[in-house]
Amino acid sequence: MPANAWLPLLVLASSLLPGLVIFFLAERRYWTRTLLNLTGALIKLALVSAMLWGVFHQQQYEANLPLLPGLDLVLRVRPLSLLFLVLSAGLWLLTTLYAIGYLEDSPNRSRFFGFFSLCVTATVGVAMAGNLLTFLLFFELLTLTTYPLVVHRGTEEARRAGQVYLAHTVIAGALLLAGTVWLYTLVGTLTFATRGFVADAVDSHRWSLVAIFVLLIIGVGVKAALVPLHSWLPRAMVAPAPVSALLHAVAVVKAGAFGIVLIVYDVFGVEVAAELGVTGPLALVAAFTILYGSTRALFQDDLKRRLAFSTVSQVSYIVLGVAIVGPLATVGGLVHLVHQGVMKITLFFCAGNLAETLGIHKVSEMNGVGQRMPWTMVAFTIGVFGMIGLPPMAGFISKWYLGLGGLEAGVHWPLFVLAGSSLLNAAYFLPILYRAWFREPPAAWPEERDFGAQETAWLLLLPTLITAALSLLMGLFASMPFTPLEWARLIAEREFYRP
Repeated sequence: MPANAWLPLLVLASSLLPGLVIFFLAERRYWTRTLLNLTGALIKLALVSAMLWGVFHQQQYEANLPLLPGLDLVLRVRPLSLLFLVLSAGLWLLTTLYAIGYLEDSPNRSRFFGFFSLCVTATVGVAMAGNLLTFLLFFELLTLTTYPLVVHRGTEEARRAGQVYLAHTVIAGALLLAGTVWLYTLVGTLTFATRGFVADAVDSHRWSLVAIFVLLIIGVGVKAALVPLHSWLPRAMVAPAPVSALLHAVAVVKAGAFGIVLIVYDVFGVEVAAELGVTGPLALVAAFTILYGSTRALFQDDLKRRLAFSTVSQVSYIVLGVAIVGPLATVGGLVHLVHQGVMKITLFFCAGNLAETLGIHKVSEMNGVGQRMPWTMVAFTIGVFGMIGLPPMAGFISKWYLGLGGLEAGVHWPLFVLAGSSLLNAAYFLPILYRAWFREPPAAWPEERDFGAQETAWLLLLPTLITAALSLLMGLFASMPFTPLEWARLIAEREFYRP
């Protein structure tokens, strides 16, 4: 096997092997478990960084393992893969640090971190998938590895949320499998291509391809939380804060959005998808999801549920950018894959800090919390401004390119969707900031813990401040080399809109 074929396998192994070992560790083996977690996360980040440099300089990384007659398990690293890989590897390291602090005194930590590592293994497998079969296998593995995390607390509410999550994702997986098999019988291949691989079948199987597109989009759209496939996501907020962060920013929701990108660009090809007439309806579904999620967020008092409906809305910006069809809209959608992940993980880290430190779970309990936990609320404020899309935050960059992309494609209605969403974002986020910074704090917090001179545990605060800083820096220095924006431009130029 060529040397460059080993790197994708090592990226998988860097979380798979530590995860398998962690399962067998006794609960008291805190330092061993921590060492395995952090070593795996650091190795993965180093390997991904090496491939980032290599792919920028046109190097190829691909591993093929025999799986079925005529079909291999293909791991291929290219610019689009690396956008998701860097996000997953970087945020996994920070979420691991956060989870170590968050679960310090909790039971079943070995089980949690074992599945946590397997979840990231499945996520990077999705990112590196070189054909639809490989994507399907890792996408379904993601379901199996995240379910134990959703039900980790073991309460009746957690079990019900897990059942809803499993019902949605298993049915979606069946539809994804049906679409994959049907597609293979029509075109005889499942290998991703930068202009898609179904063009030769359009004339003879037009309506079959439209039906397959619908099956595949529903199959991945459940994890992307497209309305009306989204109801599992708010219920899953009963999981611990690190799991919520993982679901929204690193793994499940992002894997669904990434899957939609692959289906439109690498399976069908954006020109063929537009010719089939499926991108317009997909754009309308995304627009409705954006406005619906923001509207539902307005009426949630539970902080994590408000953030969950915000995710329902924000992730569909990625889908909208894909469906508008055009280089600038594509850049806006792809860069939002990263920007939204970093901003949203900041907000969930902050929600976890409030819950663990003061026992705050509801917006109505946040009066004056900025005086008690100023650094956490500074980070939350930065995340909020990014979500609203205020310059110079990362969220502004995403919305700017999506708006320009709509104008470039000759459609103006996305501008009104983006403006309406931003107003709704402000309507459900700014009252939280007003409560936190300008209301008088209560005489006592619901369940305050004493951290001495610190506002909270440093392992909870450090990752929160890092992601908040990244949310600001990715906006301020958006045009610098190797930023998410520049990498999204590179993807559009090299892969999707080459002359």
